[in-house]
Amino acid sequence: MHALTKLIKDDMKPALGVTEPGAIAFAVASAAERIGGGDRAEVVLNSGMYKNAFTCGIPNSPYFGNEYAAALGLIAAKPELGLECLAAVTDADNEKAREMVAEGRIKVRLGMISSRIYIEATVFNAERRATVLIKDSHTNIVRVTVDGKDILARDSEAAEEEHGDCLIHEYSLARLLEYAGTVPYEEIEFVKSAYDMNMELFQLALDSGVTPFTHFLFKKNGEKVISDDEAATASLLCNGAIEARVLGLSKPAMSITGSGAHGIIATLPLYAAARIRGYSDEALCRATMLSYLVCTYIKEYSGRLSAFCGCAIAAGTGMACGLAYLRGGGADELTRVVNNMASSITGMICDGGNHGCTMKGIVAVDAAFRSVDFAMNGVCIEDIHGINGATPELTMKNMGYIASPGMTGTEKAMVEILEEKSKR
Repeated sequence: MHALTKLIKDDMKPALGVTEPGAIAFAVASAAERIGGGDRAEVVLNSGMYKNAFTCGIPNSPYFGNEYAAALGLIAAKPELGLECLAAVTDADNEKAREMVAEGRIKVRLGMISSRIYIEATVFNAERRATVLIKDSHTNIVRVTVDGKDILARDSEAAEEEHGDCLIHEYSLARLLEYAGTVPYEEIEFVKSAYDMNMELFQLALDSGVTPFTHFLFKKNGEKVISDDEAATASLLCNGAIEARVLGLSKPAMSITGSGAHGIIATLPLYAAARIRGYSDEALCRATMLSYLVCTYIKEYSGRLSAFCGCAIAAGTGMACGLAYLRGGGADELTRVVNNMASSITGMICDGGNHGCTMKGIVAVDAAFRSVDFAMNGVCIEDIHGINGATPELTMKNMGYIASPGMTGTEKAMVEILEEKSKR
């Protein structure tokens, strides 16, 4: 198996609801499991984690946010299910969570302003306490402490995330394109599972009465799931699935780079194009691998949870490259696509996993289709302008740099706004 294939295969994971509430619940549940359950919890989060779950819907629950994610993690989560740990929450569990939050038995606080994932969950019962520390990815437990003694300790004290070397940055955009076009098809067929999962989530949105954007986009698409309008269909499928996810509807998305919304944007517009234009399953899978890889390339510079909207910027750019590939684009066209995306939506803020993600996804799809149309006709923002670099690799690096460390102050300001809102 090619190293890039393994990279994506290992990264693709089902995620129920927005990833951050699931990760908080997973951390709390993992700590509780060590001491046979608990009756209160204290959680410390980095700014990205804190922000993303702040007003985010929770699967199988009428509640939202950090405290309820932690409470349900203590009461009902099954840690063996990873990011799907809240799949079996009941009405009785929700009532217990409400009581626990009201009684002040769940404490969640902001730890540091950082794009590096950090969750420290401590669970207490009458006699014992346990702490689970997660870093860098949503289920990556690096330390477990029970009654003050470490029972698991991995290399958790690595230096604060730097934009250094990693596997994907060893490749140029041209080499990623070459890989996508030549890797044996049977080696990448697994990505089709993303379409099955994400389309089921879209269908749930279409069938729901709490998804106004989905229903309006459906109306704008001639009340068809698949019309002859490529961009309108792409927006409907993509943003219907995003809306379902951020509202906490109870089906998973296939995540990439730790985010269900990234996975949705990186895939469903390509599915729309394939259904309308008749591209083969093989072509779609190859375009999807390219989309995932470009998304990953940018995210490895920006950090997993930064102040900019990685869903629109990183996944949107990846998807745009995949779309150009489906239309016959080569390295030159993809370079123009990257330049156009970098010049248009870089800097879009991430103010948490919430209903607003739907609007951001709509903008991302619009920008991607326009960027590709321009690029395929030889039109782009030249590299002398703005953050565009002399190479597409440098442009993508610059896109990431804008997020982290560039928008650290923005992240702090957003968290302050959210905390002020919570006092109302």
